[in-house]
Amino acid sequence: MSTYVISDIHGCYKEFLTMLEKIDFSNRDYLIMAGDYIDRGKYNYEMLKWLEHCPRNVVLVRGNHEEEFVKNIDLMFQLDKKEELASDFTSNKDAIILYESVKYILKQKDLSALYFDLYGTLNSLLAYSNVTLEDFSRWTEIIHKMPYYFKLKVGDRNCVVVHAGYTEKLEDINSRFSSLEEFYLYAREEGYQLGGKQHGMIIAGHTPTISKKSFAYNKGKVFQYYNREMDCIFYNIDCGCVFQEWELDARLACIRLEDEKVFYV
Repeated sequence: MSTYVISDIHGCYKEFLTMLEKIDFSNRDYLIMAGDYIDRGKYNYEMLKWLEHCPRNVVLVRGNHEEEFVKNIDLMFQLDKKEELASDFTSNKDAIILYESVKYILKQKDLSALYFDLYGTLNSLLAYSNVTLEDFSRWTEIIHKMPYYFKLKVGDRNCVVVHAGYTEKLEDINSRFSSLEEFYLYAREEGYQLGGKQHGMIIAGHTPTISKKSFAYNKGKVFQYYNREMDCIFYNIDCGCVFQEWELDARLACIRLEDEKVFYV
């Protein structure tokens, strides 16, 4: 039995399936997924359908892209309820009308529509996968159930799998973050500077290791950092898979926690 962690798939469904084959993932193993399953990539619908039917030995941790996906859909549902539109939740056409209505109202009220469906994922799902409000409702329910982090014991270390960063005290967070949840979803360098767990191991993603301006830059390989004071090992396993078309070093990574072996696709 082995425990694997994958993060930041971003709609790279084919690479994800290839990784499962490469590690020979079976029902004897555990897989912890550290968020950002969608956006940017081409196969968001396939990834969302896989999440719907994922095996029981898979733990789904929430990423910032899931958080934002849900907020976008919530705006649509709020408009439907407030205006008493009685949209047909089984109709793709009604879903498209509601989507366009949200965009129109944001623009009319001089509110920034830029961040509504920033990556065009909802639009693509509606236009090319014929999804409905019923589909959106089902996916938001799945995401709402995802924890912000997952703890487990591996060997003599207390491990935490989280999307971006982990800390146990709100007062340890600088002013850029208003809550622990924001830190879990959006921390970058702060994850190493302010986060961690005594005698622990933090496995996260969020910041691609192909980003040359990042503390975690490692030419598209998994980044490891050791905080001697805390005796805490940090791993960043977001190796920028979704950027493969224009970044030669980009790849999907997976780490096996028992021996800290890394796999790449």
